[in-house]
Amino acid sequence: MIFKPVQLGRRRLEDSALAADKKSCKRFGPCGVGEEALYLNSFYIERRFYVTYDSITRVFKRVAMSKGGFSKKGVFASMPYLVVEYDGGKEKQCNFKYEEQVDQLLAYLGQKHPEIKLVSAAAEKKLLQREQEQAAAKKEDLPKSAERSIETLEKAADYLDKKPALALELSQSARRKRVFLCSKPVYRWVALAITLLGVAALGYGIYHFVRKDDFGVYFALFGFAAIFMFSGASVLPTARNNRTAIMERAKKAQEAMESYLSFYPGGTFPLPARYAHPVVLKRMRRAIESGRAVGLPEALEIVKQDLKALNSSVEVEQEEYDEVVAVKALFLNEDYR
Repeated sequence: MIFKPVQLGRRRLEDSALAADKKSCKRFGPCGVGEEALYLNSFYIERRFYVTYDSITRVFKRVAMSKGGFSKKGVFASMPYLVVEYDGGKEKQCNFKYEEQVDQLLAYLGQKHPEIKLVSAAAEKKLLQREQEQAAAKKEDLPKSAERSIETLEKAADYLDKKPALALELSQSARRKRVFLCSKPVYRWVALAITLLGVAALGYGIYHFVRKDDFGVYFALFGFAAIFMFSGASVLPTARNNRTAIMERAKKAQEAMESYLSFYPGGTFPLPARYAHPVVLKRMRRAIESGRAVGLPEALEIVKQDLKALNSSVEVEQEEYDEVVAVKALFLNEDYR
């Protein structure tokens, strides 16, 4: 190995086992999930560290300067991190470029190692508090038809939990599609102009570097080139960032879900494939348990109404926000049909 991963946890892997495990690990952005260890990045080098699973207590996502700049309103530019807690309190934070890669890693890790907690200690307390509040709000003596609806939703949720990657991809592809549809084409032309300006500045800087002109001139030009190129490249059309690729990804995600639901045991799945997400089922169940709905179609309509009412001017708790972000694009793309 050119860069041998640095040990973080208490247990060390033999060099041969470490090399084989790193090579075969499933990669998610700059990190990786192996059979023996989790591989984490430094600021510059991918999979620079490793920590064995018996050392890990928690692995969770942290998002900085997002969720409306901590106002719990709107969606702003985010800085996603993967946080790993190990050896009784030590912490390693890994920066990611794409938040969806963190979500994919956590979903895969949850399947491979269900014993590892995937939320922070603070989030765990909030989730417990929210569950207690929801239990207190649950209406007693529900009609038999409502109880049957809840049982149906529970079975459906269990079925989706067997392949969480399908729902995750359905959500992420829908969000990506929504962002593309709401983005003005002029932004991409501006990004192209900025990037071309960066390329020109870079070329001019190299010219002065070869001529051995004043150091300050080409240093500034190289710096400006980097700024322009990195700021523009993220929104430029690429093989994965263009209309055809984005629409095809959303279509394939829905088709994959339709194929999976076609094998649903015991009859028809209670949701169409375009809305088949655990969060939707969870919100439908809450609507029934609180007495706002009895049947499944009625519960789904309440979920739609609640999502329509939530916009950038409405403040919600972080857990509620995360649910809305996960599924609202599914309904917006389909115009709530």
